[in-house]
Amino acid sequence: MRFPRLTRRSFFKTAAAGTAVAAAVGVLSGCTHTSDEQTSDPVVVDEDSAENVLDSFEQVDSTLVEENAWTIALGNVLHPAEGAWIPVTTAGSSATPMVKGSALSVSSGQLVEVVSVPMGQSTTTVIYDVRCSDSVYAWVELDLVTRAWTLYASSFSGGELTGDTKTLWEGDSDFDPAPFAVTGDLVIWQVQPAVGGSRTAESSHCYLWRSGDSEAKAVVESPGRFATAPTVSGDVVTLTPRVRADQGVYYGVTAYSLDDDLATRVDQLVMPQSVRPFRASRVGERFLVSVEASYSSGGLLGQMGTYIGTADGGFFRISAEPSEGGCGKGDVVIVKVLNAASAYYVVDVANRTYSGISSVDRSLDYGEFPARAGECDLFVTFSTVKDADTGYPASVSVRTFRL
Repeated sequence: MRFPRLTRRSFFKTAAAGTAVAAAVGVLSGCTHTSDEQTSDPVVVDEDSAENVLDSFEQVDSTLVEENAWTIALGNVLHPAEGAWIPVTTAGSSATPMVKGSALSVSSGQLVEVVSVPMGQSTTTVIYDVRCSDSVYAWVELDLVTRAWTLYASSFSGGELTGDTKTLWEGDSDFDPAPFAVTGDLVIWQVQPAVGGSRTAESSHCYLWRSGDSEAKAVVESPGRFATAPTVSGDVVTLTPRVRADQGVYYGVTAYSLDDDLATRVDQLVMPQSVRPFRASRVGERFLVSVEASYSSGGLLGQMGTYIGTADGGFFRISAEPSEGGCGKGDVVIVKVLNAASAYYVVDVANRTYSGISSVDRSLDYGEFPARAGECDLFVTFSTVKDADTGYPASVSVRTFRL
């Protein structure tokens, strides 16, 4: 097995939590799951084999009630998270730093700075992406000139970094900045060749690091790029590696158990040949998979829409162009689609109903987006709102809804 080039370095940098040590984390080789293992058969069924939610379910009044609403400064972007803190990228007040890493409390609405300046020493390095749980904060920094990037992580509590900052991975321009997720004390990330780089023929790999460990684990190998970023839902993480590589281009939407560091494959949905999922997560015992284009072959799952279900149990379909990944709890799922009258569809599979969540006033030009993915008890959404007098973007509205 070949792994991407890896360079390591250690240095000291004054950060938001004081003086943080960027200590390198080693990597244990040996993937638990590879393309050679037994995979499920592709799911190719008739296009009429799934019920269309918008045609066959009853439309009802909104079933979710707004619990809290806060207004925060323009330039804040929320990212999906599972707990009481939502990771946020915050626009800097000057060119240096251009972006800060922040966190928003969903209990109080308080927004706090977590990483005020990049760890990287280059003046062209920016904080590119952030994720967190209630105990770990992780972020990717990107050099805008060289396209080199680094993934960092630190323990996190009460809105502050509380331990030494660890360097989990460093990559150059031949590899995309890592898509990653944080859950509990785990950071899960993917390293995959850039589409336009010199390493496009190499495999991609998923890694896992637990806070406090000196080494990360290589857990899943994909002979090509993963279709989607890792998405955590309860006690599983959903990945979409390439599978059945000797037979063609197939993506396996696969749920792995977090309890044993992805050693157990909980469920798998192999998409029809050449059909690439746009987003993939899991709610309860069902996959939530979206396809953003209609393919000339592939049957049901080769058509644009969002699919709720499993290979064995069948699917419900929302036949609208998907916008973001879905989330929910039990039999209730929340899906954002493009060009809808409401910001979201709320689908109750058990009761065969659907309702909507309306966007906040003056936000339609910029859209409303979820800050949850997969299983959740509290739905969080945010949007950029225009000033009523000038019509220019003025603030960011954050709302929560209890499921």
